[in-house]
Amino acid sequence: MHGIKIVLGMMINKTLNKVFFFLVTLITLNSVFSQENKSIDNDRKVLKPNFILIMADDLGYGDISCYGNTYINTPNIDRLAMEGIRFTDFHSNGAVCSPTRAALLTGKYQQRTGVGGVITAASHREVGLAIEEITIADELKKHGYITGIFGKWHLGYDPKFNPSLQGFDDFSGFVSGNVDYHAHLDQEGYFDWWNDTEIKDDKGYTTDLITEYGLDFIDRNNPKKTEKPFFLYLPHESPHYPYQRRTDKALRRVGERGTDPVPEDSIPGIYKEMVEVFDEGVGKIMQKLKDTGLDRNTIVIFCSDNGASQNGSNGNLRGFKAGLYEGGHRVPAIAWYPKEFNAGTVIETPVLTMDFLPTFLDFIGEEPESTVIDGLSIKNHLLSNEALPKRDLFWNFGNKNAVRSDNWKLVTIKSDGQEAVELFDLSKDISENNDLAEYHPKIVKQLLKKLKNWQKDVFKGVEVISE
Repeated sequence: MHGIKIVLGMMINKTLNKVFFFLVTLITLNSVFSQENKSIDNDRKVLKPNFILIMADDLGYGDISCYGNTYINTPNIDRLAMEGIRFTDFHSNGAVCSPTRAALLTGKYQQRTGVGGVITAASHREVGLAIEEITIADELKKHGYITGIFGKWHLGYDPKFNPSLQGFDDFSGFVSGNVDYHAHLDQEGYFDWWNDTEIKDDKGYTTDLITEYGLDFIDRNNPKKTEKPFFLYLPHESPHYPYQRRTDKALRRVGERGTDPVPEDSIPGIYKEMVEVFDEGVGKIMQKLKDTGLDRNTIVIFCSDNGASQNGSNGNLRGFKAGLYEGGHRVPAIAWYPKEFNAGTVIETPVLTMDFLPTFLDFIGEEPESTVIDGLSIKNHLLSNEALPKRDLFWNFGNKNAVRSDNWKLVTIKSDGQEAVELFDLSKDISENNDLAEYHPKIVKQLLKKLKNWQKDVFKGVEVISE
């Protein structure tokens, strides 16, 4: 009898041990699953992609290595292209600075905003992009994004047009078209370095400062800490003049209009260094994304605001900045999103700066609030090469106009009461050397009519700010 009790006791102990072990295991698994679910919930909160848009200033189609330049070295931008999508038919909306930026921010032809030309330091200090315009920053902020701009604004000098009042949470940089890279003075001799709406200097070379601000913004607004996605806009000054290296002296002085001249024969070397320092900054931004693990959920766009000046290279394209031949507005552009975009892809479809606003919103399943949007979402074109709807493209600057329909491009230039009309077939003549207007009068007539209708549409009821 005593032996039976011992056996029963042992059996009960074994059973209790199994139950205890089962309960401990159950509690442990529940804790693990709870942590995993919490992690999944956190990921869901920041599932929207971050956006970084890096814009060069006056960088030409032939100014970087991955577009054929053999003199200037741009390994970081080249890597961006190898890991992402490179555009061969990307166009800035304008042939100069301010118009392209107005189109980028609003998603529509800049003429509708009144910003058809440069908002100059000499003649436009009281005007700017209307506060009523709904910007890309306004749109994204409404959907939970933290927004920042560091660098060149060029859409209004008066503080009432400041980017911090147009959807951006953070702004440091300059509001004019260009500043001395060291002294931070505009062309009229005004000090031009801001923190939001307040003048505040930070010592340093403009290109390096913009990169440093961008790196700091990423650190401060890492979605893993904030549980919010971010939109970072980095409009650089490089390689716009004044032509200055990191180690050069200032070329402007407070209260004095103009810029000290630089020896002509030194400009190619300075220009090369300016682009390479800019490329170095792009590399630092990309490395920051990889170091923080944000590269898996961040879309990076790189582009230029217009073609190069005569000190840069537009490759085999005709013309330069401020002109409406291809060299004035066909610019380098790259899209990078390693989780979704096929590495090394080349896109030959025409795309414009104004397409970014609807594209970014499409990536988060939203539509623009504005009732007038001229840009198209290229999201599905980037993801799966889905064809874009057919559309005609238009440019206007001063006395020059251009319209493109498929591969036909018409350019008009008014001078002394006369209008010169040229027609090019870009599929056979990318350099626009052969004017075919006299051989295709019907096409000329059709394109002139399209151009006239477009002008009537985009200028209707618009108060012109700059032209």
